[in-house]
Amino acid sequence: MERVEGRTMVIHKLLLKVMVLGIIILGPYHNHAAEALDIITKPGCQSFCGNISIPFPFGLSDSSPDCHLNSTLFIVNCDYSVDPPIPYWLDFQLRDISVEDHELRTYFWTAQDCYNSSGLDRSSSGHPRFILAFPMSSTKNKFTVIGCDTLASLDNTRQHFSFGCMSSCSSDLDVTSGLCTGMGCCETSIPRNSYDYSISVTSFSNHSKVLDFNPCSHAFVVENGFYNFSVSDLRQLKPFQSAVVLDWAIGSQTCEDAKKNSTSYMCKNKTTCTDAENGSGYKCACLEGYQGNPYLVNGCQDIDECADPMKNPCEGKCHNVDGSYTCSCPKGYYGNGEKGSGAGQGCTAKPSNLMEILVGVGTGIGSMVLLLLCWWSYKYIGRRREAKLKRKFFMRNGGFLLRQRLSSVEDNHMEKGKLFTSTELDTVTDHFNEYRILGRGGQGTVYKGMLMDGTIIAVKKSKVIDAEQVEQFINEVVILSEINHRNVVKLLGFCLESEVPLLIYEFIPNGTLYQYLHDPDREFSISWEMRLRIANEVAKALSYLHFDAAISIYHRDIKSSNILLDEKYRAKVADFGASKSIPIDQTHLTTMVRGTFGYLDPEYYQTSQFTDKSDVYSFGVVLVELLTGEKPISQLRAEEYRNLASYFIISMDENRLFDILDKGVLDNDNEKEIIAVSNLAKRCLRLNGRYRPTMKEVATELERVQSLRNPMVVEQNEEEIDRIRTESICALSAISMGMRLEEVELTSMDEDQSLLPPR
Repeated sequence: MERVEGRTMVIHKLLLKVMVLGIIILGPYHNHAAEALDIITKPGCQSFCGNISIPFPFGLSDSSPDCHLNSTLFIVNCDYSVDPPIPYWLDFQLRDISVEDHELRTYFWTAQDCYNSSGLDRSSSGHPRFILAFPMSSTKNKFTVIGCDTLASLDNTRQHFSFGCMSSCSSDLDVTSGLCTGMGCCETSIPRNSYDYSISVTSFSNHSKVLDFNPCSHAFVVENGFYNFSVSDLRQLKPFQSAVVLDWAIGSQTCEDAKKNSTSYMCKNKTTCTDAENGSGYKCACLEGYQGNPYLVNGCQDIDECADPMKNPCEGKCHNVDGSYTCSCPKGYYGNGEKGSGAGQGCTAKPSNLMEILVGVGTGIGSMVLLLLCWWSYKYIGRRREAKLKRKFFMRNGGFLLRQRLSSVEDNHMEKGKLFTSTELDTVTDHFNEYRILGRGGQGTVYKGMLMDGTIIAVKKSKVIDAEQVEQFINEVVILSEINHRNVVKLLGFCLESEVPLLIYEFIPNGTLYQYLHDPDREFSISWEMRLRIANEVAKALSYLHFDAAISIYHRDIKSSNILLDEKYRAKVADFGASKSIPIDQTHLTTMVRGTFGYLDPEYYQTSQFTDKSDVYSFGVVLVELLTGEKPISQLRAEEYRNLASYFIISMDENRLFDILDKGVLDNDNEKEIIAVSNLAKRCLRLNGRYRPTMKEVATELERVQSLRNPMVVEQNEEEIDRIRTESICALSAISMGMRLEEVELTSMDEDQSLLPPR
């Protein structure tokens, strides 16, 4: 008996020693997975330059060739002459390299252009040009321009495109810190696949008008959030290095092609491969449930979901498996063991049979009571929810602001616009059926509907809604509420309780003037008499807006696609979203340049000051369209004649007027009428707005041509003709250059913004 007890004690001691030895042996491997996650380079390779980590496939230049991918694009130079050392990638200071996001962050120099008080170029940091091996991130960078008299562009020489923006201000009262909206600071997005570029920055007037600010302009590409604009930067900002994010990838092959060569293929164990967005190169990533460096052998290690109590996904017991996990409930409980509140989630104690019966009976009774309660309160709750949602839409769509604006309009014009309900409009448009669509524009879609009294209407429904569009919507309602003219499209009402605001207009059946002049499929030809009448009606409408309305109104977007034709082909001026009311003591308004290529007043483009003569210029382009049947901007004409205004003026100066007139105009045998209207159009297109006639004078002249059929031909002396020709060539060249800028809020000529259908 004593021998047995002795042997038992010996065995226990041996087992204890084995357990201790196992702990000693296995201890270093306990955190093996966690330590592997920290490995970013190959064994024996330096992983840091100063405070910046250098993960493989990138590596330091003074390391072994095996420490980085065999390409100069993945070599980092470390400057050890400073403390801490600074890494450089292709001569750019390196900020960070992310393997997970495949992003590389560097510093780029900014561009600067300065002028002294006499307007001469005083100093400049040059126009930086960057040739990049990887494209700039189009989602994490912005092109930013700072200055009070600044125009800057970013030219991509490889993809042959350019973009930019301009900023202006007259005093610091115009500028708001933190906002880059064109007043002192502007910004625009970076296009995809931007590999290399150069920055150009200039001044409109050599900073001669803003010398109280820093007489320097700045332009740079910068990572979102790295730079925040401040008003003080207009006086004190100096050239600096901006942070930029680049998207990197491996090689130039797709995943499918790269996998054909297993030796050079970079994606290792437990990884997945995706093609780069730009179609050049591929990217590796760890599979779900793994993390680490996918470019290293065994670089992707299992994530132990059970290790962190804060992130443990199980309510019961957690079991880590390779690439995933499982959950289970302890004995006496049932469920899937995962955290959550859904059916079957978590762990629930198993009840006794009696408890199961009581729970079942209680659940049944409770369900019946709940069902009765839901049936009783369904309509009441539904009505409250609907009313709450409509009130929310009403507030978001600017209902209170619109009510305030309309209440301040003279003669209580609030009664002129009916407030439609969303249910009513949903009914009259057959739930906004596609077959009811009259046209689609840049801002929304127009549907045809019929009210209960038989009135046919056009319902304009916006695509999206934001603060700027709400302001345009309110502006159009207020403007149209102040107008009562037979040649202005009539606003019947509006709806604010839908998800997007709706405008209800009178239905104009015959489409736009643009369609009749430029649609090659149109068989109907507009006669000279009809063209003259349409011009006269539009001129009367604009004269009314400028001089006879309660408050002068500038339309700001006169063009043939905004002139509608009713059943008798009478003109109706439409689209007042960009219009502005002008107080009686003002002669102009200063805004960001907005309009349509071909119709835009050159003087307004250069000064940002819109006057009533700017509408006159746009109307002059419409007159030329009626005379020639040509589009305002056309690639079919020679380069120097692509702008219709310059083409028309040069043709008149060279006595070639009748060579460019439309056939429908030439069929008219009254040459004097044509010459009179042509001279009037030429006067409207004068580059100096001071020398253009007013819309009242234009309407009077057209009325005289139409009624007397023997108008007085406007004569111009040779000196004025020479001056206009010279101004035209200079200004039109400037416009051609400026048309490449995206920040100038201009509309493409090919964009159909008609609210009403073609016939």
